[in-house]
Amino acid sequence: MDVLMIMGLGVLAGRFLIPNRTKKGNEIISLTCTFLLIFSMGVTLGRNDNFLKDLSSLGLSSLLFFLVPTVLSILIVFILTKKLMIKKTTKQEKEVEE
Repeated sequence: MDVLMIMGLGVLAGRFLIPNRTKKGNEIISLTCTFLLIFSMGVTLGRNDNFLKDLSSLGLSSLLFFLVPTVLSILIVFILTKKLMIKKTTKQEKEVEE
């Protein structure tokens, strides 16, 4: 829950507090933080003495953490697109239908 609150605050800050002219700098900071996060995760995994033994279960849980949100996201976007997207018909399309 804390992560969602912090993420929401970040979205609001990006929308209302940070000017558009700093977009490029913000992208560089975000990319740097992402690389740092991935690096620190690798260091944490590398320090684990049972890493090779736990690799199979780690791989399975990683696959599930990837697969379930991806499938659900695609499904939700598909459903919402079908329900909420209104097709605009032009005058020419109406003439063709008649």
